[in-house]
Amino acid sequence: MTAPALSYGFAKASGVVVTAIGDVAEVARRADSDARALIEVRRLVGRPLSLREVDAAAFDRLLQDHYAVTAYAGGAAGLADIDDGLPSAEDLLASDDEAPAIRLINGLIAEAARLKASDIHIEPFESALVVRMRRDGELTEMHRLPPGVAARLVSRIKVMARLDIAERRLPQDGRMDLALGGKRLDVRVSTLPARGGERVVLRLLDKDNAGIDLAALGMPPGIEQGYRAALAEPNGLVLVTGPTGSGKTTSLYAGLKLLNDGSRNILTVEDPVEYAVDGIGQTQVNPKVGLSFAAGLRAILRQDPDVVMVGEIRDSETAAIAVQAALTGHLVLSSLHTNDAASAITRLRDFGIEPFLLAATVRAIMAQRLVRRLCPACRTPAAADAGVAAALDLPADASIWQAPGCPACQMSGHQGRVGLYDLIRMNEPLAAAINAGATAADLAAAAGSPGLPALARQAVLDGLTSPAEALRVTGALGADDA
Repeated sequence: MTAPALSYGFAKASGVVVTAIGDVAEVARRADSDARALIEVRRLVGRPLSLREVDAAAFDRLLQDHYAVTAYAGGAAGLADIDDGLPSAEDLLASDDEAPAIRLINGLIAEAARLKASDIHIEPFESALVVRMRRDGELTEMHRLPPGVAARLVSRIKVMARLDIAERRLPQDGRMDLALGGKRLDVRVSTLPARGGERVVLRLLDKDNAGIDLAALGMPPGIEQGYRAALAEPNGLVLVTGPTGSGKTTSLYAGLKLLNDGSRNILTVEDPVEYAVDGIGQTQVNPKVGLSFAAGLRAILRQDPDVVMVGEIRDSETAAIAVQAALTGHLVLSSLHTNDAASAITRLRDFGIEPFLLAATVRAIMAQRLVRRLCPACRTPAAADAGVAAALDLPADASIWQAPGCPACQMSGHQGRVGLYDLIRMNEPLAAAINAGATAADLAAAAGSPGLPALARQAVLDGLTSPAEALRVTGALGADDA
């Protein structure tokens, strides 16, 4: 049985959280809590209490886990109740009361937080207002609402994000800071005019992830050790590559946290600043006033930095400045949109960087992908069919895993995501291959890189992910990759 709906305010003030109820109620108690509050808890649950004392940080995490869904805006109504009580389109548009729209927005964000969704898509069409959420990288339709609701819902989101509610012809970008039961969220807002009305995408960033440890990313020990070694270098260029949504920013921030020990001047230029981190100087790109990545990077190099993080190398000018910064004694971290680690070298060459400069400055390049993890509760072994075996270059008698879905994974067959990481470190064979103008395939061979397809194949054999998910992320193996 789940924990009772004790008020969030009482739990936070008294320092007690009921985590589960059976014949005995399990209660977590903060070390400095008032013992008299337990009398009230005992009265409310009507069962004997089993106590355990936790420190303040652990108590805050429990508070977030148990109240992040129901404590939004001080309310306790679920999204289903909001949908049921939502007025018709005509009534809502004719009313001056914005409470239904506020409750609906709060409910959507709270539901997304509960489901650990990264994005909320609000899409108006002539027949309905469709709400979809991206969970573990996959978009799923969650709700269909009356089409007339869209105007008031979008207007309210604009007010919350401090956007111009009168401007409906141009895209707008904004943000809003929210707290859901103690969980801090930074919500990015993007609006886009469309035929059916303004589309809105809300991107949810958990501020607690800004302090994530490198060890919590789940990298293989060899990869993590290599990444740490590259970050320990006094200067050079460390790159993280992959498509949008592959976790590059999280890996970079984890590296910055490792370096942020108070003895270094760490400066970043980002678009946008994903997470605010104490002890790090963060600058946001602003093209309207001429503050591009290149201009920002050029400016922060005059601020006596030890470590520089550039959100992304997008053009030749930024690439040239980053390489020069690495060459003149700075440790530079950045990201690139390439398919694999070795292709980052060829991309930088295409930007006009001389090969001898790349061989002298690059310390490590890490390529990564995120694949959906098979639900451990319902996954079962199965024989791979011929098509799957050929696509993934598996042995004919290979055993794979599949998950039909269960209540634990909400019948999706997946729970969370797992990272695939491929790291190459600079060495003499790789430097020689760079100076010789080698292709990406030859560079990978010189670095001893197994490649992401091989890593995805191993994840399938280990039962971490499904063949379909591995193929979706890395593609089928060609003859040259096998």
